[in-house]
Amino acid sequence: MQKVDKFLPLSRPTISDETIEEVTKVLKSGWLATGPLTQKFEASLSEYFGRSAMCLTSATAGLQAALMAIGVKAGDEVVTTPLTFVATSNVIAMLGAKPVFVDIEKDTFNIDPKKIEAACTSKTKAIMPVHYAGLPVDLDPIYEIAKKKNLRVIEDAAHAMGTSYKGKKIGTFGDIQVFSFHPIKNMTSGEGGCVVLDSEAEKKTLGLQRFHGIDRSIWDRFSKNGSCYYDVVFPGFKSNMSDIQAAIGLHQLQELEMLNIRRRHLSDRYRKAFANLFDKISMQGIPQYDFVHSGHLFPICILDATKRDDFMAFLKERSVGTTPYYTPLHLFSYYQKAFGYKKGDFPNAEYVGERIVCLPLYYDLQKNEQDYIIEQVHEFFK
Repeated sequence: MQKVDKFLPLSRPTISDETIEEVTKVLKSGWLATGPLTQKFEASLSEYFGRSAMCLTSATAGLQAALMAIGVKAGDEVVTTPLTFVATSNVIAMLGAKPVFVDIEKDTFNIDPKKIEAACTSKTKAIMPVHYAGLPVDLDPIYEIAKKKNLRVIEDAAHAMGTSYKGKKIGTFGDIQVFSFHPIKNMTSGEGGCVVLDSEAEKKTLGLQRFHGIDRSIWDRFSKNGSCYYDVVFPGFKSNMSDIQAAIGLHQLQELEMLNIRRRHLSDRYRKAFANLFDKISMQGIPQYDFVHSGHLFPICILDATKRDDFMAFLKERSVGTTPYYTPLHLFSYYQKAFGYKKGDFPNAEYVGERIVCLPLYYDLQKNEQDYIIEQVHEFFK
């Protein structure tokens, strides 16, 4: 029997000594806010994607800024998935718009493209698919619908840093993508995120939105060659990234492929180890189209939903962290009261939501630790 002498969390960031040294330099520099390192991080991300990348304090801020940049306002509708973190729909509701949920594919856990067009109305302004766990949504049919109906597509790519769809990395093509650099994600900046887009006009609007609507960055105003005078174009938020965050992100971006390769290797080991539990659990489906999974999460479904809580309690007692990502959003009281959603509206999302459990997955998870997790999963089903 395998043994561990510590609690194995769902996730844990991997921070190199070089990253810590970089942060120390920033702390000693006297400039902690948005400055040269943030500019450098944005330039590195833009080079990685081959498109403009703009950093913010979180992916949530990025989603809201992106929606505002394309003109989503009160009374509009945005089509999205109910199986996601609540930030995806909260930002829609906060603008006074309606999140219109579309059920998921039962096997991939992603939004079902075949059901999107029927959900669109004259009020629909955008489609917001989510690449759940790092598995890319089937984007071609979604972009076909968007083109046909003159809609925008904002991809919630919080799980998808390093994900590829049909040979192209998410973020290198399409309309707008929003990535997360939260500590649980494949790469982190402590907190943070970025928006990837092409439109110069929308890029300018987003830049103003993230810092009070002021037409000059703080670095442009307080550096030696800057001007302390500025104009306020419109009232904006304060969601600008700091140089401390950028210092972490710069090194994480360099290490991303190494981190993702390890995550995919661990995911493959889980898949092989659980292949004989097909009558007890199911795993995220494998689409027919070409893709590369980022390996952000490893979700399984406990086929007997009544055993899910017992399963998580069993693993927790044995020092293994899990989480039920996610409760379908239409089951939360706010969305039922505000938009009239109810249980039974999206049966596939509810089926998965009642059964899903994510197992530990991170770069520093050791072979013997993963073997211990695998052993405990098998032990529960005995």
